[in-house]
Amino acid sequence: MNQIQDLHKQAMDFAEIAQVAKLKGDSVLALELSRQAFEKERLAAELTVSNLAAEPTRSVLYRSAATLAIDCGEITTAERLIAVALSGNPPQEIAEELKDLFVQINIDKYFARRGIVFDKAKL
Repeated sequence: MNQIQDLHKQAMDFAEIAQVAKLKGDSVLALELSRQAFEKERLAAELTVSNLAAEPTRSVLYRSAATLAIDCGEITTAERLIAVALSGNPPQEIAEELKDLFVQINIDKYFARRGIVFDKAKL
């Protein structure tokens, strides 16, 4: 578990620094740091992929990795990470958050396929 914890801590450190860079208006640095955070968190999550008994740690890591993937514009990867998280045995609350995250990244495409104009501001 130490390697997982180390990777997760590194990911959260990168994510925090990325937020600071974003607040300072340095979007290039923020994206670079977000990518590093995403890669660290993805690696941590993947170390738990076959350990379904590692809940809720497993699903929390996958949710975090998916969120970071979205921040980096890696939507397809985020979808895959969400699916892997849900394929385990996540606690109900985390499962709902993962499902909400999936809807969040797909709602525009869903409505567009049906010819519906969707205004997120009204949601």
